[in-house]
Amino acid sequence: MPFKVFVFFFFYLLLQSPIWAAELSVKVVEPFADMRTGPASEYPVFHVVERGEQIEVLKQRTSWYKVRTATGQEGWISVDALAQTIGPNNEPVAIARSDFAQYQQRDFEFGLFYGQLEKTNAFSVTAAWVLTENIVTELSFTQALGDFSENRLWLARVQHFMFPEWRLSPYLSLGAGQVRTKPNATLVQSGSETRTSDVMEVGFGLRYYLLENFVARLEYKNLLALTDRDEQEELNEWKLGFSVFF
Repeated sequence: MPFKVFVFFFFYLLLQSPIWAAELSVKVVEPFADMRTGPASEYPVFHVVERGEQIEVLKQRTSWYKVRTATGQEGWISVDALAQTIGPNNEPVAIARSDFAQYQQRDFEFGLFYGQLEKTNAFSVTAAWVLTENIVTELSFTQALGDFSENRLWLARVQHFMFPEWRLSPYLSLGAGQVRTKPNATLVQSGSETRTSDVMEVGFGLRYYLLENFVARLEYKNLLALTDRDEQEELNEWKLGFSVFF
């Protein structure tokens, strides 16, 4: 699958895929609850659930919940509206909200980034495992398509967050991996061959918690490719992207 198609598919799933919740029957105790045609305030209200009516919670997408009324109508209500309902035991429904405190307790994180590797457009995907509030391990794959060659970069790194309690938090990273450089056969002489080199990385980044399950990240990495030539090759990479956590 071409990498750009993969990126598009990944990003589409990230934004569109609903988070399924266990089905739950609740009763509206406020004067009414607006039901919308989609999971956002921009969608129109098409039905109003009145006080005392039962609704069945079907699934969740970010801060919106899809529900079904006793008459079979299905629509979306906000997390604030759901918080004003009671469950089977006539107790308020406990809503698990995604906030910064929950982010600090995350276990896994997946990211999608765009940037430049030595002035060449580059796309990256990452998967991270959180060891402690300060230490995160991450795997990444980057593809950079230039006029004369294609670079594919695999890295395993350790990130250290100096101030994990800050919403905008800087971090340092150290890593190692490999870079594979494949010349463009139509532009480069036939004598040029694909080469693979070990890579060492040192980097600096900024993480900003946005909302819900989303985080923005800006990174700079200095890479040293250990080639079989007399001089080692130094690469610089900038990238900006978003991560989703679980």
